[in-house]
Amino acid sequence: MALMKTYYESPIGGLTLTASANSLQSITFGDDQSEANSTSSNEILDIAIKQLSEYFEGQRTSFSLPLSPEGSDFQQSIWEQLQDVPYGQTITYGALADKLGDPNKVRAVGSANGQNPIPIIIPCHRVIGANNNLVGYSGGIERKEFLLKHEGALLL
Repeated sequence: MALMKTYYESPIGGLTLTASANSLQSITFGDDQSEANSTSSNEILDIAIKQLSEYFEGQRTSFSLPLSPEGSDFQQSIWEQLQDVPYGQTITYGALADKLGDPNKVRAVGSANGQNPIPIIIPCHRVIGANNNLVGYSGGIERKEFLLKHEGALLL
């Protein structure tokens, strides 16, 4: 299965998107302009770029495209739960562990959240610490803060 990559310059910096012909595989943060020069495209990447653009322009609050994040069954269950956290709302790591039926798995939830290969679209930025602290984000706390402010979930 051939994977295609494209580069997208977003308000939070460069994003590299990877997709098969059938689904989006990953989004990685980074301003590596060499990625912009070696881009390719397919229908899935075109849809993802269109939907991300609409999201950043305030015209989209949810995403609808096929996703295939690679991870363990536990990670997959976390990433599925993340997609149920509504736009403009947050959930704590503890509450997410509770939803899975085991409040003792807070650290495992945090680890799976941090390994989400499709940030923004699978909204791991909506998970916050117990005291409403902005903790942990693969793209950095400043990006997490931007995304939450963009969605109206963080009013500071």
